[in-house]
Amino acid sequence: MRVDRSSFPKTRIIMNKHALFLAGALVAAVPGFAVEPAPNGITLPEGYRQWKVLSVHHRSDNNTLRAVLGNDVAQKAARDGKTNPWPDGVVLGKLVWKAVKHDRWETAVEPGAFIHAEFMIKDAAKYASTGGWGYARWLGKEQKPYGADANFVQECLNCHIPVKDRDYVFTHPVQLPGDPER
Repeated sequence: MRVDRSSFPKTRIIMNKHALFLAGALVAAVPGFAVEPAPNGITLPEGYRQWKVLSVHHRSDNNTLRAVLGNDVAQKAARDGKTNPWPDGVVLGKLVWKAVKHDRWETAVEPGAFIHAEFMIKDAAKYASTGGWGYARWLGKEQKPYGADANFVQECLNCHIPVKDRDYVFTHPVQLPGDPER
């Protein structure tokens, strides 16, 4: 069956292509094997590789590309504009790759080596001492838990202090045509 895409909004097509590319890169980057919990006991979220992309980032300070994913609760909160504060049950994931120059497009960069996967879990009561968020990170394709002990979360919290007024979250979920204005 042939689909006429001329009536589709171009932004949505571009975002869908990016989401599919990032999802494919994620499947290739994170092999299916047992992963140890983070030092604070947080486990790698089940099924995160099927979550939708909320946003993408390029960090010029360390030349990385990041896909920010959200579980179903995060997706609903983003759609409903309920992100300050984010509701309990939200899990945000950030997948990070080294940015490398595209081999056929001079001005483009694409994901290179997989750096790490990190997650923020919103539970205002459980994680009250860290702004209502639990933090965890796994390094490289091997998905080695980050941190010598559970105190590594202070490093995460300290990084997020500049966005305390945004519920400690840097990410602005992207708006697509047809989304309500935020």
